Amino acid sequence: MGQDKRYKVHRLEVTGKDMQEKLELFINQLDGQVLSVIPNVKPTFQLMGATAKVDFLLIVEKIN
Repeated sequence: MGQDKRYKVHRLEVTGKDMQEKLELFINQLDGQVLSVIPNVKPTFQLMGATAKVDFLLIVEKIN
């Protein structure tokens, strides 16, 4: 039939301050192709009002 396609989903814990650095380091160590980066966004309520927070990223990798 066709080629066997395989995918792996990674979970990367992040904070607002270190998100870009951590994601860059993580992606550079992968062997496969990154298909998607999905943030886990959850609403939070603080004294100044409602806001959102990203506490982890899901990275979808296509592997050979």
